[in-house]
Amino acid sequence: MATLPNPLPDLASSGLDLPPGSLVDATLDGPWHEPLLWYADGPAAPRDWPDLRAAGRRVGLLPVLVTGGRRDQWPEDWDLCPDGTSYPGDHDADEVLAGYWTDYAADEVGDGTAAGESGERSDEPGSWPGLAPVPAREAAEDADTVAAGLAGVIAADADEWLGGARTALVPARRSADIPAAIGWSGPMNHENDVARLCAVLRPWEDRYDARVVVLGFDTMIVSVGRPPATAEEARALAAEHYAFCPDNIDQSPPYALDVYAEKAVLNQEAWSFWWD
Repeated sequence: MATLPNPLPDLASSGLDLPPGSLVDATLDGPWHEPLLWYADGPAAPRDWPDLRAAGRRVGLLPVLVTGGRRDQWPEDWDLCPDGTSYPGDHDADEVLAGYWTDYAADEVGDGTAAGESGERSDEPGSWPGLAPVPAREAAEDADTVAAGLAGVIAADADEWLGGARTALVPARRSADIPAAIGWSGPMNHENDVARLCAVLRPWEDRYDARVVVLGFDTMIVSVGRPPATAEEARALAAEHYAFCPDNIDQSPPYALDVYAEKAVLNQEAWSFWWD
């Protein structure tokens, strides 16, 4: 697992000023040998995420908002699978996405739809176009500031949006590793080992200043500090999104990849993913 030594049992003596909350050790295989995360008993306040980000880092904890969604399913009901989760650093993002593309996207998309790092399209129909290049734009704000802003917007409307999202703390070294650190199984119908998806989130952190801000039973919202600013950049990244989460494009409603790129990627400071 991609975690530091788990300090969650010592939260009471950590010096963190926490609201009432619960420790979660429930997994598909029964109780885990240590708590996997802590989350609050009530909805998050707008300042909770940035305050806990600053305080939690010194004890190896990162914040994330968790939501029960329409089915009121909170982390103890998430079918967490830490025992079946590998380490994100053991996987290559390009190889992971190429495999997903072959399995899920190639037949739907047809010809390559995005330029890879070389800027060239493949002549082979349905071939994986490669990782999108780093956006040309500079980030306007620090990535954690952007994430805190998104978390604040969600928390301010917590009673009506995302099922009253609550603040959680997870022992992880970096935001991209949060799903792997708890053995999150939200994408189980797409990928049984969420660390492979975290391996994709890692270069999204590097290229797009992305941060994992919200997790639900099968949903994820990521803040984006440096989103694609041109149609070409957005189309290139849309191919990665399709491989990462085909349901985003194929369902509710189905999109052509170019339409998805324009509506959900271009200049968007938040990306939402949902796995059926």
